[in-house]
Amino acid sequence: MAEYFAKSNSSLSFEIIKDNQLTGKLTYKSWFTFNAEIETADHQHYQIEPKGFWGTTIELKDNEKVLLKFRMNWNGEIVVQTYFNGVKQGYLFKHRGIFKDSFVLTDQAGIELMVIKPHLKWNLMNYEYHFTTSDAFETFPDKEIVLINALHCANYYMSMMASTGI
Repeated sequence: MAEYFAKSNSSLSFEIIKDNQLTGKLTYKSWFTFNAEIETADHQHYQIEPKGFWGTTIELKDNEKVLLKFRMNWNGEIVVQTYFNGVKQGYLFKHRGIFKDSFVLTDQAGIELMVIKPHLKWNLMNYEYHFTTSDAFETFPDKEIVLINALHCANYYMSMMASTGI
């Protein structure tokens, strides 16, 4: 089990920290858009872009190669598919609880890989996040990308729910 913290320097930029070490960054291009860039601690850069007419599918790319995509399904869960090393894997990112507000990432068998708890910083009117990951998640070869994308999913979920008035 490991703990990570996502701190926001501005409403457009987040840094994810584990044991006082930078794990990666998520930087949005501008407000009201889901276009973003991920940078891992080893300085790898990836782009996040909405696809399709309505932009309901979001893709994470390494140049033109799609490594991950996600979309919100009809009941408010986010279906995540990864394509690392040519292997397709599916995950589910969902909101849990009303008063104990959190998000959870599970594998196809429903096993929890990560729990994310948002914390509203009233002085900045922005969220920061606390991640707790499972031992199984910590063995993932591309865990940094999945972790930073989970932060993007949390922001995406919050934005979608705010826009629908829920």
